[in-house]
Amino acid sequence: MNAATDPTPAMAAELTPDMDMVLITGMSGSGKSIALHALEDAGYYCVDNLPPELLLPFVALEKQHGARKVAIAMDVRSATSLPLVPLQLAQMREEGVAVQSVFLDASTDTLVRRFSETRRMHPLSRRDDLDQQRALVDAIDEERELLGELREHAHVIDTSMIRPSQLQGYVKALISSPATQLTLVFESFAFKRGVPVDADYVFDVRMLPNPHYEPELRRLTGKDAAVVSYLQGHPEVDDMFRHIEQFIGHWLQALARDHRSYVTVAIGCTGGQHRSVYLVEQLAQAFGPHWVTLKRHRELDAAP
Repeated sequence: MNAATDPTPAMAAELTPDMDMVLITGMSGSGKSIALHALEDAGYYCVDNLPPELLLPFVALEKQHGARKVAIAMDVRSATSLPLVPLQLAQMREEGVAVQSVFLDASTDTLVRRFSETRRMHPLSRRDDLDQQRALVDAIDEERELLGELREHAHVIDTSMIRPSQLQGYVKALISSPATQLTLVFESFAFKRGVPVDADYVFDVRMLPNPHYEPELRRLTGKDAAVVSYLQGHPEVDDMFRHIEQFIGHWLQALARDHRSYVTVAIGCTGGQHRSVYLVEQLAQAFGPHWVTLKRHRELDAAP
């Protein structure tokens, strides 16, 4: 049986959780407030900057009150007690809470620009530093180190190049998928705008025939029938699809057994408009009937 279409036994039976809890963490300036607002719109009771020491008592209290959906944001301001969180999340899962952990990340250059534009102080910066630019970069590096373990146990969303409305859409799509199953995310992107920092696997498809050089196809995307027909007419495009499908399908079982909640597969071409979009659409269609699957098109989603 094809590994891409062979779901894990855990996917066959899903227990109804007592509560849905979303934990939002990530880099300062990465968009945690925006994500929290999206969850509030989706009906979650949201708490910002909850100290980790209060996480278990707070969730227990909300369960007593009959709360079904809770979202909590934590950041580096609670650095000394953040190491408690992974074990707390494991304990909540054992107690019937469906936990989804989301980590928002962004490139250092993006974070520096955002702090410079807003003139906010980074939580780890000191006002007496003479070189504020260097101090900000050092603070961001320190924050990455402090949050490293939380990032390892979360689904990562790279907010470097997406608009607030995109981030809200990504978060809402994510929480709609079952927390107890592995979620497979396919994402198209343009290499000229950088590789997404949230990718677990990256495939470069720039060597494939490019519809951009066909005048009648240039303004279309990999979702349009004419582009689909063009790419399907080249055997090397199908070869690339099969190779990626076989690789991901082969390792999904092992990833699920390793208790991975999310796997992000990024497909990149030059402009993120034709080839990568087409392959993401095809891969999502192939895996979707048997795995929880999401798709994103970083460049197309960012277009006005």
